[in-house]
Formats: sequence, structure tokens, C-alpha cells
Amino acid sequence: MSDKKSTILLIEDEEMLSNMYEIKFVKEGYQVKKALDGEIGFKMASEGVKPDLILLDIIMPKLDGFTVLKNLKANASTKDIPVILLTNLGQDEDIKKGNKLGATGYLIKANLTPAQVVEKIKEVLK
Repeated sequence: MSDKKSTILLIEDEEMLSNMYEIKFVKEGYQVKKALDGEIGFKMASEGVKPDLILLDIIMPKLDGFTVLKNLKANASTKDIPVILLTNLGQDEDIKKGNKLGATGYLIKANLTPAQVVEKIKEVLK
């Protein structure tokens, strides 16, 4: 097994939450890159960060998460990166939309602690 740390790109506009998730991921041995809006997050993913996984909020300024996901899946350099939506939108139509756009997973913030989110990400990165 390689010693290379997996890199997670966390695209989340709530800075307090973003910092909380970052602390948990770093404790588990991951590298974390953060973006506070969808526009910056997409730019980071497509122009150099090369994350192993993207954790993406939906309701954000500039570009919402669904638009970011659509753009990621349409871009040759980012289309194969797993994207987990992490949001408070829990309606069936939102989950279906995320899946249709190519999300690897859909996590509802209110239902999970940061530690549980880390466990879900570990499963995807196995």
C-alpha cells in the first residue's frame, strides 16, 4: 500500500462546517483542500488540485452544487473523480437529481456527525 495521502476537495460555503470536516479528515490522514463557493471549487478541481474525492455542498453562492457536479462530469479532467453530495436537501427529487447528474453518494448533513461522514468517505476511497 502506498503512503500517499488521499486528497479530498471540500466545497462548502459554511466556513465553520468546512473547518470541522477538515479537522476530522486530517486526523484520519487525509489531505484536505477547501473552497468556499462552487465557482472556486470547480476551478480548483479542474485546474490543479487533482483530488481523489470531492465532497460537495449543494446550496452555495456563485455556482450551486448541482451545477458544479454537472460541470465536473462534463470535464475530461474531472469526470472520473468520485463526488459525494453533502447537503441538508433531503427531498427525494434532490437525491434523484444528484444521482442522475453522476454523484457517487448523497449524504444529508443533519443525519450524520462529521465522524460518520469520514467513515462514509473511507468506504468510497477503499
